[in-house]
Amino acid sequence: MKKSVLTVTLNPALDRTVTLPFLQVGGLNRIKEMRTDPGGKGINVTKVLQQFGDQVTAVGLAGGYAGKQLIAYLKALNINCEFIPIQGETRTNLKIVDEDQGLTTEINERGAEVNDAEKELLLSKMDLLLDQASVLVLGGSLPPGLPVSIYKELIEMATAKGVKTILDADGSALSEGLKAKPFAIKPNIHELEELLDMKLETDQQIVEAARRLLGEGTKWIIVSMGGAGSIFISEDQIVRARPFPIVPQSTVGAGDSMVAAISSCLLRERSLEETARWATAAGSITASKPGTEVCSLEEVNAHLKDVIISDGY
Repeated sequence: MKKSVLTVTLNPALDRTVTLPFLQVGGLNRIKEMRTDPGGKGINVTKVLQQFGDQVTAVGLAGGYAGKQLIAYLKALNINCEFIPIQGETRTNLKIVDEDQGLTTEINERGAEVNDAEKELLLSKMDLLLDQASVLVLGGSLPPGLPVSIYKELIEMATAKGVKTILDADGSALSEGLKAKPFAIKPNIHELEELLDMKLETDQQIVEAARRLLGEGTKWIIVSMGGAGSIFISEDQIVRARPFPIVPQSTVGAGDSMVAAISSCLLRERSLEETARWATAAGSITASKPGTEVCSLEEVNAHLKDVIISDGY
């Protein structure tokens, strides 16, 4: 039986994180620490699944010197990867950590142009890889050149092969992807409000809005609200999850850690309530870590009981 996850990062990046004692806007800043990591939603999910000991393959597009660096970093982490080479240069994103304010400022490049031939190579590779997968994770921004319907195409391919899909995107990539009825989506509250073009101020409003989307074919909707926790909604169940107290260090990768935990739970056929506990613990622990560090399986296991779970709203 297939028990593996495919993660897709169509617009990956080298994430360069610089730590400053204090960010002086418009002035001279001297870096205290600097590190470079492979980045992008799917890649972040992959790193967490690797920590969990799950079988996972990272798929994406990479080009130029930065693309070679990206793949080298992934291989150094013993991550199984299948990247399609592209002519353009993989982007480099800058994350500026202000220690004094406890704030992270992100400056992201747009990404390299992808041509039609590169897109077709990606689809051919995915057609083969999906035969060995049970869960597909799609997330993040789209590079120039790819149509906003690309997630929709990939979800349809996965569904035809009996693979459950988790979509973590925003804007038109999310609205188009929903047309293919992914198994689960994980918008944050702002992304859901943008999708539905309405303000959602209470748990009841969030649940009612999510149920409209469930009626269109998606099975699970997980709405994250930062420190306020998350709501996990299926056709017959509502689970409200609230995190245990943490000292937030960096929000980078917290949502991706939630998606990784959801993927891992789907592999193990855990219930919606169990999934809520795992995802909340994973996201909270990652948010308590500095920079781009992510949760470990041991840490998540140790805090599962600390997640506050309630039915309904």
